[in-house]
Amino acid sequence: MTIKQALLKGVTILKLEKISTPKLKARLLLQYVLKKPRQYLIVYDNQKLTEKEEQDYLTYIELLAQGEPIEHITHQKEFMKLNFYVDENVLIPRQDTEVLVEEVMKIAKKIRAKKILDLCTGSGAIAVSLAKYLENVELTALDISGKALDIAIANAKNNHVQDKITFVESNLFQDLGQEKYDIIVSNPPYIKRKELETLDREVKREPRLALDGGEDGLDFYRKIIDRGYEYLKYGGYICLEIGYDQKEEVMQIIENRKQYKDTYCKKDLYDNDRVVVTRLG
Repeated sequence: MTIKQALLKGVTILKLEKISTPKLKARLLLQYVLKKPRQYLIVYDNQKLTEKEEQDYLTYIELLAQGEPIEHITHQKEFMKLNFYVDENVLIPRQDTEVLVEEVMKIAKKIRAKKILDLCTGSGAIAVSLAKYLENVELTALDISGKALDIAIANAKNNHVQDKITFVESNLFQDLGQEKYDIIVSNPPYIKRKELETLDREVKREPRLALDGGEDGLDFYRKIIDRGYEYLKYGGYICLEIGYDQKEEVMQIIENRKQYKDTYCKKDLYDNDRVVVTRLG
């Protein structure tokens, strides 16, 4: 089987199973198997695969066809132009979350932030990106999952920012200590529990712990907002990723607490409400 034939077969299988972006995924898988860039597949499309390459590729295509995320096969995901290792123990970083990171960077530069806390860090995508692109900032990255923290630590090392991040295993603020921060950032679980079973097959393969936001999807926002002010310096910010339809509810939770002011919302690239920012004051 040649490269061209393998791609055609992969795309055909994925289309039959209604897998999104089948051409892209078939190509990325073959690049992964061959350890070659995209250009190689174009120039040498008549090259024959070895028996092992063909077998590995078709095995991975079948996994994809069954709903396995491609990132769980390749263990690679690009985020903020950095490479991250991911597996079934962490949420796969999404492009939407880059809006959150960019807003935090903007605020951090404006207020010359020295300390940032990342709650529910997962793969470490947010904390590692902030550590990479901000100077003179110390980060604390926290997660309830020890397995997720192991991955976040590895990603910090791979991106050469391990000295700028302290990792803490904790259920939100429970084991954090009394440090105060300039910014608290979080992309918490925010899917309504009843909606978990309606998610795409690929999303269902991600850790439920990173998706389940409680009955109304707002459990983590309440907890972060209710106690966040205790861990903020005066004038410090809370920056939260939200579901596309949660703006009003999250802003109402903030308003009810009275400790916060100057609350606003940022949209993502698809014009959905995506980030809510508020300030202690």
